[in-house]
Amino acid sequence: MSHSVLIVEDEPNIVLSLKFLMEGAGFSVRTTGEGAAALKEIEKQPPNIVLLDVMLPDRDGYSICEAIKANPDWQDIRVLMLTAKGRDMDREKGLALGADDYITKPFSTRDLVDRVIEISKELPPEI
Repeated sequence: MSHSVLIVEDEPNIVLSLKFLMEGAGFSVRTTGEGAAALKEIEKQPPNIVLLDVMLPDRDGYSICEAIKANPDWQDIRVLMLTAKGRDMDREKGLALGADDYITKPFSTRDLVDRVIEISKELPPEI
């Protein structure tokens, strides 16, 4: 079985692109466009990797990342923040809150897929 990816992004075109890319790389994929819904999805079935937008309509990605990393049951979830917020201060904040990587938009789709594959290799195998 493949590792799972939860895409948390409110822009439909980006969601479609990311879903296509992640499924093409062999990941099982779920999506949501809101932070509160993301946490509910994680509670239902924790993914291995979360691709997390910072600017969401109901709750920012920083607080979602912080909530994920603060929950001991979710300590193995890897969080990659995807955002247009590219200042050093924004990046440092995301990493300080526990993000495993911080990727700014626009990003190379090839580099993103390679990075997710790289991170998935660090995870225990799925049963």
